[in-house]
Amino acid sequence: MAAPSQASLLLQKQLKDLSKNPVDGFSAGLVDDSNIFEWSVTIIGPPDTLYEGGFFNAIMSFPDNYPNSPPSVRFTSEMWHPNVYPDGRVCISILHAPGEDPNGYELASERWTPVHTVESIVLSIISMLSSPNDESPANVEAAKEWRDKRSEFKKRVSRCVRRSQEML
Repeated sequence: MAAPSQASLLLQKQLKDLSKNPVDGFSAGLVDDSNIFEWSVTIIGPPDTLYEGGFFNAIMSFPDNYPNSPPSVRFTSEMWHPNVYPDGRVCISILHAPGEDPNGYELASERWTPVHTVESIVLSIISMLSSPNDESPANVEAAKEWRDKRSEFKKRVSRCVRRSQEML
């Protein structure tokens, strides 16, 4: 049997730390106990935001070379947000590969670094829910609605929150 990789050891440590010291605002665990590289995360809609009261599920998938490369995060719950692609993939700077941005939108310092943990990633996603960035949106339609038709945007988010509560 092969020795555990650096990535799997680090992920086991982070899982153990989160189970010993849960963090307000989310819960995390493995999708399947036999695969340390795929986590199930439930984010509680942050207070005083449009997402308050929601329970949003996501899958966090880690590459074999974690922490040198970022995981991908995809909401499996319905999500309407400028920084979430229509297929649920989360688009925030810290989940982008390290180094210079080929498009010039982000500084290298804003992108992935190996110091990030599951906790810091999820807290960044919670922060994203609180304050959308409509400058470089993943979901252009949601960004336009956020900017130009705020009441319509609020209605769609309210529907997502209601549906997330029904899935409990």
